[in-house]
Amino acid sequence: MKNNVLQTPIEYLKGVGPGRSALLRQELSIHTFQDLLHLFPNRYIDRTQYHKISDLVNTGAEVQIIGTITHVETVDQKRGKRLVAEFSDDTGLMELVWFRGHKWIKQSLKVGVPLVAFGRLTQFKGQFSMAHPELELLEEHQGQLRSALQPLYPSTEKLSKSGLSNRLMGQLTAQLIKDHLAQEIDPLPQSITERLKLLSQREALTQIHFPSDQNQLARAQFRLKFEELFFVQLQLLRKNLIHKRKIKGYKFSEVGTLFNDFFKQHLPFELTPAQKRVIKEIRSDLGSGAQMNRLLQGDVGSGKTIVAFMSVLLALDNGYQACILAPTEILSVQHYNGLLEYCNKLNISISLLTGSTKTSDRNELLESLSKGDLNILVGTHALLEDRVKFQNLGLAIIDEQHRFGVAQRSKLWHKNEYPPNVLVMTATPIPRTLAMSLYGDLDISVIDTLPPGRKPIKTVHRYDNNRLKVFGFIRQEIAKGRQIYIVYPLIQESQALDYKDLMDGYESIVREFPTPKYQVSIVHGQMKSSDKDFEMQRFASGQTQIMVATTVIEVGVNVPNASVMVIESAERFGLSQLHQLRGRVGRGADQSYCILMSGHKLSDDARQRLQTMVATNDGFEISEADLRLRGPGDLMGTQQSGVLQLKIADLVKDGETLKLARSYAKEVLRQDPELNHPDHKGVRLTLAAIFKFKNIWHHIS
Repeated sequence: MKNNVLQTPIEYLKGVGPGRSALLRQELSIHTFQDLLHLFPNRYIDRTQYHKISDLVNTGAEVQIIGTITHVETVDQKRGKRLVAEFSDDTGLMELVWFRGHKWIKQSLKVGVPLVAFGRLTQFKGQFSMAHPELELLEEHQGQLRSALQPLYPSTEKLSKSGLSNRLMGQLTAQLIKDHLAQEIDPLPQSITERLKLLSQREALTQIHFPSDQNQLARAQFRLKFEELFFVQLQLLRKNLIHKRKIKGYKFSEVGTLFNDFFKQHLPFELTPAQKRVIKEIRSDLGSGAQMNRLLQGDVGSGKTIVAFMSVLLALDNGYQACILAPTEILSVQHYNGLLEYCNKLNISISLLTGSTKTSDRNELLESLSKGDLNILVGTHALLEDRVKFQNLGLAIIDEQHRFGVAQRSKLWHKNEYPPNVLVMTATPIPRTLAMSLYGDLDISVIDTLPPGRKPIKTVHRYDNNRLKVFGFIRQEIAKGRQIYIVYPLIQESQALDYKDLMDGYESIVREFPTPKYQVSIVHGQMKSSDKDFEMQRFASGQTQIMVATTVIEVGVNVPNASVMVIESAERFGLSQLHQLRGRVGRGADQSYCILMSGHKLSDDARQRLQTMVATNDGFEISEADLRLRGPGDLMGTQQSGVLQLKIADLVKDGETLKLARSYAKEVLRQDPELNHPDHKGVRLTLAAIFKFKNIWHHIS
């Protein structure tokens, strides 16, 4: 952009100055000309209609009247005073009223001069009045840049009181467009604007603030949404491109004995087409010589672990070590136990490192790791400690990566001369539009089918007054030799209350399912790790039939014999958490069930969540519903809430525009990776401004 004129501080715009600029910064985060241009109207009102006073009807609508002020007076009332002006046209008389700001308003009122009054009508004792109207000289009104649809901007009480009215915001924006936009180079290439028949940036900004009609407003909105999403995607795709060019990874050129032996002799089941496709994508990355940075998405039970293990075998076949990093001890133990059997068959050394590992075992493990005798290390955060040194770490697999901070993940990079190849796994399905925007700089693989033979989990919603029937069903399942989870919510803010719920629930379960006929385990976050593991182990080995727990079992335990998941107060859980909990059952060959228990009083959102769970087992469908209900910020948690503060685009509603923008961004980078083509000058300047000022489109990291 020429001289980056739009990055000029807002106080230098005529009519703003130091006082108003401080308010605009404080109230609306408007720091520059650019910020004001991107303060888009909330809604629009039709200002083509002019009403006569004699024709007014008391509908509470906003109306516009041409007339003159004939008399002004200050009237005492119970609390303070009000300023009243008589306002007339050639058909009648009405009142204009102000309850605050009397002094400066009285000074500005012009008696006997043609004015346009705009505001909301009220009626008292047969007379119409308008409180705090917008007034404009008729002459100015007719000469201004205006449109049929008048913009209404976001505002605050402080702004209104200080005279920064909606009309003034419109005037400042109109002046900015008139004086400064003509010299701007359009950020989008002409080839794109012509192919998609887009308005120019100047036209789009003019039409979004002062639309000539609904059609032009829709075109302006589409152009600005596309532009915003195009630059978000361009940054991510470029980051990926630079990453692949600059960051060398360890090249696994061989598909060797271990991989082939496992595939032919020891694979426990036929791989699904989705698993085969993902392994092919990973093999291609690992053979390229650029560092792999891939996200593997797959629903609970879709077979991500076997794909991860086969990737590990590729590293081992090429003489490198591998590690698997899990967020909790339970999950790391599960990974370790799951892979131990395969490793023994293939004569591969594997070890587990967690906070609970004894010092003597730890020292022995670290020594064999640094010598290169240990092939695979599975562990928790303990694996990131400085004294954990690999001889040649070639592949790092991170499970549920959103639970690890950037600083923690970067420690893995510094275990070697080159960063290892990275495979990030998540069992939390991420909606496609969100994945494209949050993880758009990673290559993404999706396992979207479950292994054959898995029966879909039957999910039902039951109210608390059906509890005795639910208990009867649990007895029938236990009689068949099955096991049951009963999960209670545990929410930080009300830990004491939730703990009481859990203990009350546990006592009522023990009463209903008494010993010695039944055995019940309990697990919650306030227990010692050793006690937790002991109870988990009792349940996993079948010594207890019922596990009463909080959400500590959301990720972790794999008990194929557990066939029923009862979720108490299900309305208090988010959709993705409900889906994760349901995924704890359905891991064996038996039919499994998920029972959502709730009270009768449900909010609309809660009812919709429970209906969604009953209607589908598809994690991606559920994540899309979750995105619609909660929006991108809440869905990704506080860590990510600032990441997608888009000015006009909406990831929920504008998914198709996002896909289109990403495809065009890909095409631009494929044709011209350095953006040197004359048609890409606007793109180049806009990207430079994004990196310099970081406030045009929120930077994605």
